[in-house]
Amino acid sequence: MITTENSGLLIVDVQGKLALQAHDSSVLLSNLAILIQGAKLLSIPIVWVEQLPEKLGITHPDIAQHLPGSALAKSSFSIWGDDKIRSEIEHLNRRNWIVAGIECHVCVYQSVRDLLKMHYSVHVVSDGVSSRALANKEIGLQAMQGAGAKMTSTEMVLFELQKKAEGDAFKQLIKLVK
Repeated sequence: MITTENSGLLIVDVQGKLALQAHDSSVLLSNLAILIQGAKLLSIPIVWVEQLPEKLGITHPDIAQHLPGSALAKSSFSIWGDDKIRSEIEHLNRRNWIVAGIECHVCVYQSVRDLLKMHYSVHVVSDGVSSRALANKEIGLQAMQGAGAKMTSTEMVLFELQKKAEGDAFKQLIKLVK
């Protein structure tokens, strides 16, 4: 079961021009902002990564403004190919990873595949991932689900983590998703 105590959020490569070239980018950026703010509200640790930021640019400002700390840079498509990122994931000791970002069929897919190989439970936020082409997003989602990832959405995962329709966090979540 996914809980606030056993879950982390992974944001993959929402960078530069690529973020704006993603299919339905305005919806993607909006959902990611909600997801990140909700995770912070629920005290979920967040790891965010950038693929070759010196070439592809840094995380889109609409997203970066909500993220804690600094991005971890990588050159491998999968997060698991980078020792620093792998160490951060292991150090947080969370068995469930909620994953969002771009591109769905490359870096998100390969990261999810490798997390699953390492026996993590992975929840892919289907409205929080994209690729430049819709067909690539769809094939990426299918491949991740086929590999054993669970599909979720921004609202679904936040309310699953919240559990109850009461309290200050719930009131703030409602404001985020409306």
